Amino acid sequence: MDLTTLLQVAVESANRAGGILLDGFSKVKDIHFKSGVHNIVTQFDILSEKTIIDTISESFPTHSFLAEESGLTTGDGNTVRWIIDPLDGTVNFAHGIPIFSVSIAAEYNNEIVCGVVYHPMMNELFVAEKGKGAFLNGQKINVSSTNNLESSILVTGFPYNVHQNPEHAIQHFTGLVDKGIPIRRLGSAAIDMAYVACGRFDGFWEVGLSPWDVAAGWLIIKEAGGTVSDFSGNDYNLSSNTILSTNTNIHQEFVQYLRSTK
Repeated sequence: MDLTTLLQVAVESANRAGGILLDGFSKVKDIHFKSGVHNIVTQFDILSEKTIIDTISESFPTHSFLAEESGLTTGDGNTVRWIIDPLDGTVNFAHGIPIFSVSIAAEYNNEIVCGVVYHPMMNELFVAEKGKGAFLNGQKINVSSTNNLESSILVTGFPYNVHQNPEHAIQHFTGLVDKGIPIRRLGSAAIDMAYVACGRFDGFWEVGLSPWDVAAGWLIIKEAGGTVSDFSGNDYNLSSNTILSTNTNIHQEFVQYLRSTK
């Protein structure tokens, strides 16, 4: 498997999709509601996703896809599956808030082998290839060196059913606020994870994310020297309901906090 070719196609797809989102920003006219409050899709989510799938299919016509809007499309027996979020941060996008991204990952033999997160409004392209490090616009990136939770700056998001308080999401958030730890909420999990990878944040946690939200960011963080697990500290997998991503230094302390706060 030529991982470099996979990454090149992922980057081309992300750039094309990012161009569509830039053109469509502040022009949303067609909004549909999915399940959950504020769980929406626009015409640009759909157009971006089609562009990504069409671009990848030009090079790899037998590959499979798992995409947010169209779901699972099975290829012709090939072991590569592309995991795609064509517009991560749709609520921001639909309200004219310039924080959203394109997330594309390739999975081979049940392992993420390349990932791309593109923040078109900032023209920031985060990429990683298994075993070759993580990069932002061609420059190698690494996680931060912060070594304790109370000195950290963190980022999180909330599930659509936050009112049901899944996995004690509310207590986890308020407990950290009570400690005086600065927390941001950007509205795009893919950007959150990319920012952990380049050291802007020290840690990210969230409940109820889907594979397309985190697949690319997961690899980018790992290749930048970070750690990704579930809230219990077990290795993360795409079926996990919780995710904790850190600079590694604060990971065990963060796990202990999540375990003890209910």
